[in-house]
Amino acid sequence: MESSPTAVCVGETMAALLPDRPGPLEDVAAFRSAIGGAEANVARGLVAFGVPAAWIGRVGADGFGRRVVRELAAGGIDTSAVTVDAERPTGLYVKETGPQGSVLHYYRDGSAGSALGPGLLDGPGPAAAMLTRARLVHLSGITAALSDGALALVRALLERPRPPGQAVSFDLNWRPALWRRRDPAVLRALLDAADIVLLGADEAAEALGTGDPEGLRALLPGPATIVVKDDARRASAVDRDGPPVSEPALSVDVVERVGAGDAFAAGYLAGTLRGYDRRRCLRLGHLAAAATLVVHGDHGPPPAPERVEKLLAAAPEEWAATRVGAG
Repeated sequence: MESSPTAVCVGETMAALLPDRPGPLEDVAAFRSAIGGAEANVARGLVAFGVPAAWIGRVGADGFGRRVVRELAAGGIDTSAVTVDAERPTGLYVKETGPQGSVLHYYRDGSAGSALGPGLLDGPGPAAAMLTRARLVHLSGITAALSDGALALVRALLERPRPPGQAVSFDLNWRPALWRRRDPAVLRALLDAADIVLLGADEAAEALGTGDPEGLRALLPGPATIVVKDDARRASAVDRDGPPVSEPALSVDVVERVGAGDAFAAGYLAGTLRGYDRRRCLRLGHLAAAATLVVHGDHGPPPAPERVEKLLAAAPEEWAATRVGAG
């Protein structure tokens, strides 16, 4: 039997069109194609830290879908459980860049990814077996907002009995536009059913009414650990039992912010799978986020392993004095 991935990320990966220059879309002369998606970004980050990972999703029977699968597989991600949908197209987003940062325009209504559903868990393909054997299954609020079927899949993965040794992580990834036609109140129950919850303080305040780590711990008693990212200041991990642990973010010469939250999640989850304590997990998340903040695109390669290990073990003053720049 082939070895199974340690982590499985479930969601939608889309084609992306990136402008060749800043400015409004109507003034952009050319775009280059790429791929993007929160769960795929986490899978890429996990693989970069040496964690075997798979992405499970649906793509259209089109060139964009073939590119998604090809690029993820070339990056070392297991794509053997991806479904090709002959009737629906691969989702697409277009990036618009300006002096205030990037804006993403999504074209995903009726996409192949929106057809994800709970049948994935008992279908004849490899997905069901992969989701049973994995030590970690990673989900996000984006997938839950795509469609009724996708929400049912997320709920089923969160509420089913866990196979021995498996944890389910859930990243809030609050997208107000996606939830405009749905009841965001369901998010609280989804988050509370996860083992590890990751969210930003600002998005939590908007979606749940509080971004305070201990307030979120009181609101969500179910997860073993809640990780709260306070933008460029710090991240905190609050276990069900025990005091909160916080680590300051690194100083970073930011190039672009897209993908940094997914990178943090990948770093934190990689540390968890390695058995690190909370402080080292938070630091690994910060390092992964910093590596993505200094590149154009959704994913930046982490520092060399020996540099990572040195920073994970650094004294607080050395960690605080570290600055990350491009290159």
